[in-house]
Amino acid sequence: MVSLLKQINSPEDLRGLERKSLSRLAEELRQYIIESVCKTGGHLSSNLGTIELTIALHYVFNTPYDRIVWDVGHQTYAHKILTGRREAMSGLRMKGGISGFPKRAESEYDAFGTAHSSTSIAAALGMAVAAKLEGVERRAVAVIGDGALTGGMAFEALNNAGAMDANLLVVLNDNEMSISKNVGALDNYLARILSGSFYSAARRAGEKVLRVVPPMLELAKRAEEHVKGMVTPGTLFEEFGFNYIGPIDGHDIEALVSTLSNVRKLDGPQFLHVVTRKGKGYSHAEEDPILYHGVGKFDSRDGIASKASKQPTYTEIFGQWLCDMAEQDEKLVGITPAMREGSGMVEFSERFAERYFDVGIAEQHALTFAAGLACEGLKPVVAIYSTFLQRAYDQLIHDIAIQNLPVVFAIDRAGLVGADGPTHAGSFDLSYLRCIPNMTVMAASNENELRQMLYTAFSMGKPAAVRYPRGIGPGIAVEHEMKSIEIGRGQVLRRGERVALLAFGSMVGPSLKAAEQLQGTVVNMRFVKPLDEKLVVELARTHELLVTIEENAVMGGAGSAVAECLASHGMNVPLLHLGLPDCYIEQGDPASLLSDCLLDAEGIVYSVRARLAPLTREVYSGLSGGL
Repeated sequence: MVSLLKQINSPEDLRGLERKSLSRLAEELRQYIIESVCKTGGHLSSNLGTIELTIALHYVFNTPYDRIVWDVGHQTYAHKILTGRREAMSGLRMKGGISGFPKRAESEYDAFGTAHSSTSIAAALGMAVAAKLEGVERRAVAVIGDGALTGGMAFEALNNAGAMDANLLVVLNDNEMSISKNVGALDNYLARILSGSFYSAARRAGEKVLRVVPPMLELAKRAEEHVKGMVTPGTLFEEFGFNYIGPIDGHDIEALVSTLSNVRKLDGPQFLHVVTRKGKGYSHAEEDPILYHGVGKFDSRDGIASKASKQPTYTEIFGQWLCDMAEQDEKLVGITPAMREGSGMVEFSERFAERYFDVGIAEQHALTFAAGLACEGLKPVVAIYSTFLQRAYDQLIHDIAIQNLPVVFAIDRAGLVGADGPTHAGSFDLSYLRCIPNMTVMAASNENELRQMLYTAFSMGKPAAVRYPRGIGPGIAVEHEMKSIEIGRGQVLRRGERVALLAFGSMVGPSLKAAEQLQGTVVNMRFVKPLDEKLVVELARTHELLVTIEENAVMGGAGSAVAECLASHGMNVPLLHLGLPDCYIEQGDPASLLSDCLLDAEGIVYSVRARLAPLTREVYSGLSGGL
């Protein structure tokens, strides 16, 4: 049998198929995604759940003229394949390959770049309003799901959209949110009825007749809401000003196409509720959609093989410390914005369920909630990725730091994260944290130091952040006794000559290797704020060159703190700042990306020797009048 998928190079090709062929295309597409992801790694469960929905959207809407905005973006592999990137899937999330998320620079079909959640409705509303202002018949669709509707920004956009007469369709991909009961044929039938032209025309006619008798119109609207509320969970969205349609089976492609075809003809804000199953069609992913949410390479026949005991990751070290600390202090509470597994909090959530709080994808709420807990004498620990903490910056400053509340931030995924690319990289936390009064900022260089820093932060009684990278550390044994370290004190690891390498966090290891060739001094600075100014001044007086090394943006980062320290002491010492450049680092293997940024041992040696060369010429010039 000839493959349908191989004939699809664009949505235009897709729209040329007979409707009865779409189910077969969905099966081919599902198998293609399984076979692709098992070779490259990536997000699997969410993509298997949106295959029929993706086909139906591109079949009904005139993309790319009509806009489709995907929320979060890790559910768009089918979208990428159907929009001319089928063969490019072999390079998914790899250096030089295609992104794992929608990206405007990658395709005209990627209407809006996404990777953080809850943004789709606002962006699609902007596009819908733009079409209205331009006087063009263009449709805008926001596809939101995977918990993204728990984000406050989504509700802000819903509230705004309902008040506008723009042609916006919001599609709720409801998989694990438990908004409604299971759906079946009756629900699909109701969805088609509620989206059909007869129902819409009858409602408009009724409103026109009853508008002359306002009390009767209000009574009719309430009656309609009551009837619809008995069979659908859409009352909330109706109150926002949307016409609610659904729930509909998100794997019934005939129902999807029929309903979307009807909805496309309706004006104003529409809300379509689609129920899907994560991991649909792949038994391993259906049984454990969380495990298969983001995966590495695996055997598609056998699934992900269980791994033997291995070196613990930084995330796992944090999770164990959290449990140990909770045993000692009953006031400890743990908070996560929907990242229980990713942040290593599974064991804590099971052992200390009454002190574990998953607030959903709502980073702003997570921080202010933590502030409220702290006001009442509890000791919150917020486990959060560096890139997600950015979303709650105002709350960090106003609700926690200004009030000097004892909240600990365990900042995971600091620095480059590899395949997820710039949207998930923790490139800026040192820069945006160190400028906040009352904040203490630490960067862990190994597993044991992470544990000590977490205990130090927890014991301070004020806002404190500990950042650590993704993956494993250098393999330092962890002491389970709780120990704190002296606030603002660096640690000299190696004494050398001429050059002092001031390393922060993950850069300590590469700096030690580089120092073997440079014969330089190496310092584990440990604290970005407060900085060990006494040690910095001492090093400046005894070395020709100070080199700051950090896995953070150079601009405003730890190196800037060192420069400010020297300036405040009136010291004019040669400085070399190594860190992430002033650009977004694309996806790829982390080691390769760090090498590109000259943040491996070889890059540090190269950079230092290049900087020392002109210094040496200046010294000789001063002594002998020239070389």
